[in-house]
Amino acid sequence: MQVFKFGGASLKDAQGIERVGTIIKQYQNEHLVIVVSAMGKTTNALEWVYRYYIENNIQKYEALQEVKTFHFNILKSLFKLTDKVYQEVQIWLNELEQKINTPPSSNIDFEYDQIVSYGELISSKIVEHYLRSLNIHIAWWDIRKLLITDANYKEASVLFDKSTPKINQSFQTKSIHLCQGFIGGTETGECTTLGREGSDYTAAALAYMLDANAVTIWKDVPGVLNADPRIMPEAVKLDKITYKEAIELAYYGAQVIHPKTIKPLQNKNIPLWVKPFLAPQEAGTVVQNLNEKIALPLTCTLKN
Repeated sequence: MQVFKFGGASLKDAQGIERVGTIIKQYQNEHLVIVVSAMGKTTNALEWVYRYYIENNIQKYEALQEVKTFHFNILKSLFKLTDKVYQEVQIWLNELEQKINTPPSSNIDFEYDQIVSYGELISSKIVEHYLRSLNIHIAWWDIRKLLITDANYKEASVLFDKSTPKINQSFQTKSIHLCQGFIGGTETGECTTLGREGSDYTAAALAYMLDANAVTIWKDVPGVLNADPRIMPEAVKLDKITYKEAIELAYYGAQVIHPKTIKPLQNKNIPLWVKPFLAPQEAGTVVQNLNEKIALPLTCTLKN
């Protein structure tokens, strides 16, 4: 089985979601777990809702309305107004509005997780319904009940011993599974978030727990580059690199893969593919153990 992860840039509009459907159609007879991020810049938008909420600023309602408008514009492009997905997304939005109508607790990191997590929940529902409209059978997971973490809000750590039995029990070999990245839940049922690059890490953690054959992260880049192309326009794509080299590249400024995503994959020697979302037929980059020595091109970075 494989794990696919689609980030916010891939899901930023209706056309992006349609491309996800095209990709999944090609793999619908395989065993997949699909991990999705919040759509577009939704996390940033929800962070404004959170800030205004903590400040008791009335602008929290305007910020929330922007989140609603963004998602309903995507819904209108993909579904009929009578489709069930509208009701299910509205449930999440109603919960979020109720949340910001109640006074925040003194634990502002806890409050952050309770608000920002709605981006992934809404995204996963929209993608689920779109894939179902293509006659793809989907098993939808509420990852907050399966990926168990500690209570270190905003930077929660996955408790693999608690999570692995739940994940394996929920996995059905004849289904495509869809869940949220970036979020998890404590043993007492409180939502948590996993910190920077949390969705990539979710994909890696699930692959580790399910002994996946591979993880594919679909990006808006052709693969792993030897430098940030915004800084070094002549940056080149690397066809294959080792786990260690991927970590080194991340340290020196290549921001495609966060080191914490690499570790669980390296521990079980699970290949990580970084593929271009807009050109899925292209090979991308594979990160894995390699017997051969790769001559990496010179990496250009900026350090403070």
